Amino acid sequence: MKLTDIASVTGKGGLFKVVSPTKSGVILESLDERKGKLVTSASQRISLLSEISIYTTTKEGTTPLGGVLKKIHAEYKGDVGIDGEAEAAELRAFLKTVVPDFDVDRVYVSDIKKLVKWYGILVQHAPQVLAEAEAND
Repeated sequence: MKLTDIASVTGKGGLFKVVSPTKSGVILESLDERKGKLVTSASQRISLLSEISIYTTTKEGTTPLGGVLKKIHAEYKGDVGIDGEAEAAELRAFLKTVVPDFDVDRVYVSDIKKLVKWYGILVQHAPQVLAEAEAND
């Protein structure tokens, strides 16, 4: 499994594995113990993790989520020491250790919460994605 095989669906918590396309959407399977299936329609917003970036203050303006996940994994080895419900200052400090030049005006605390939760899901249910990201360094 790769980041191109994992998606986030607006309005649905967690992450989903892309199973197959349909005529009007995509069949997804949740990356948790339940392995529940979800059929999405064209009206639902689906984002592949490989297409997500984090805003930075660099010349490029963004950094890919895959690179951020790789840095988190290299630094924290599966345990970031905080959860998605941590205080805003603590979450910002965490992201600053991984992406020192993240744009504090455009990266919201809710984005950092998602990042922490998604990393936890990947560590638990799709560690091969993080191992592959580390191997591609």
